Amino acid sequence: MYRHNLAIAGLWLLLVIIALNFRSYIPIDETRYVAVAWNMWLRGDYLVPYLNNIPYSHKPPLLFWLMNAGWAVLGVNDWWPRLVPSLFALGSVSLTARLARRLWPHQTQIEKIAPVILLGCALWTVFTTATMFDMMVAFFTLLGMLGILIACQEKTIQGWFLLGLAIGGGLLAKGPAILMQLLPLAILAPWWARDTKPYSWRRWMGGVLLAILLGVTIALIWAIPAGIRGGAEYQHAIFWGQTADRMVNSFAHRRPLWWYLPLLPLLLFPWLLWLPVWRGLRQLTPLDFGVRFCLAWLVPVFIAFSLISGKQVHYLLPIFPAFALLAARALVCEVPRRLDSWPATLVIIIVAGVLLYLPSHVHSRQMATWIGSLSIWPSSLLIVFAMAGLLWRGRLMVEVWKLTLLSAAVVCVMLYWAIIHSSGYAYDMHPIAQHLKALQDRNIPLAHLGKYAGQYQFVGRLTREPEVIEYNRKVNDWFAVHPDGRLILYFSAELPLQEIQPEYTQAYRGDHVVVVGRKSWDLVLKHPKYRPDKQ
Repeated sequence: MYRHNLAIAGLWLLLVIIALNFRSYIPIDETRYVAVAWNMWLRGDYLVPYLNNIPYSHKPPLLFWLMNAGWAVLGVNDWWPRLVPSLFALGSVSLTARLARRLWPHQTQIEKIAPVILLGCALWTVFTTATMFDMMVAFFTLLGMLGILIACQEKTIQGWFLLGLAIGGGLLAKGPAILMQLLPLAILAPWWARDTKPYSWRRWMGGVLLAILLGVTIALIWAIPAGIRGGAEYQHAIFWGQTADRMVNSFAHRRPLWWYLPLLPLLLFPWLLWLPVWRGLRQLTPLDFGVRFCLAWLVPVFIAFSLISGKQVHYLLPIFPAFALLAARALVCEVPRRLDSWPATLVIIIVAGVLLYLPSHVHSRQMATWIGSLSIWPSSLLIVFAMAGLLWRGRLMVEVWKLTLLSAAVVCVMLYWAIIHSSGYAYDMHPIAQHLKALQDRNIPLAHLGKYAGQYQFVGRLTREPEVIEYNRKVNDWFAVHPDGRLILYFSAELPLQEIQPEYTQAYRGDHVVVVGRKSWDLVLKHPKYRPDKQ
């Protein structure tokens, strides 16, 4: 078991090292969150987060606090904010193994298989090294599940205390979404725990309410003074507005009810495309205690997040451990067969074929210009990996590790080599951020045309945000006040940049970002291909 745990930690460390060395903060989410933490550091205000000198109410402060705590000990650096979510991901893998030990104490192989399956989910691999909030939510979800299980099996206050800490941590990590992750399982205890009979159900629900009270109290210790300092609008946002709007009538990421369903094979790649998982799932009747526990965890949360109007793939990450536990339980009696992984192999070959096809057709379609730089080598390597994995067969644990390593290789080759490397600086804000920092050090005023998400703030160590100008017609007014100022704006590839003589230009995601002075701005306005309504 020691070697097994060491191998899991080794793979996690390898993924972290690759991510730290082969990509920067990806705009606009990662750059925005680290900008909020940077503003917290500059202001010395750890109560109310800020972005663009406005209280930032979209997320609670725990991630920003942890970033600042690391900087206080290690000095301000680029790598610590990216390591924080990765540590929560590793903790989640460890808690998954601990849950498996409690759910199936006499089937020790499940404890070994489940964390490897979780680490091998392609989406989990991607977000293990992403500077976002979902790995924190996954960790606190698992901690809460462990608390519920302890309360059921041992009938001690320790379980409710862990559940309360998990709720409090989850509320400070990403808000009330943690309640949607934890409460369905607690409420469905009469079904999944029908063989164990923990207290009377009235006492059970009393324990759940006490845990909620503890968790809410932990969150209110921050929220009440933060709301007082942040003002009425900030109070409304953190106590109600953001959560209610996202759930009922999302202002962003609105998707149809069924949106998650067709994506599941890719989100849970490669496991939903591995035939032994399906053969094993058919053998799970009658449902044992552990299977009922996982179903009561996974199914209600998936339905709830499908009903919410705002959807993103990473919202489902906290229920991935439930799937990993179910899949491990299904696999424990399975004997892999040759060619069992052909569906996963086929998907990899299709993805590789698309990557080979795109560069020759980039000019005939509205695609980012850097797609034309995609190399044939990553796609070729993916095909080699997939065919080798298909033809090589071993025992169950060897097969699980093989697919996990194959999934990690697909993510690293496709994301870091094929996309990040080929895109040049399209997803690396360091060059332009350093240019803006040099301008700011010379006291040259900066303005940003359109919404500014802080994408240059921390990367360039800017101490002041660019002034945000929402409409084209206000730019001339700004230049009249700041004749030596510089304007940051964005163009699609169809505008010949050399004709507007920008001071600085760089690829930015699928477009270009440019820095212009007043003279270049006049050329921009006069150019026939420039459409002000697009800005």
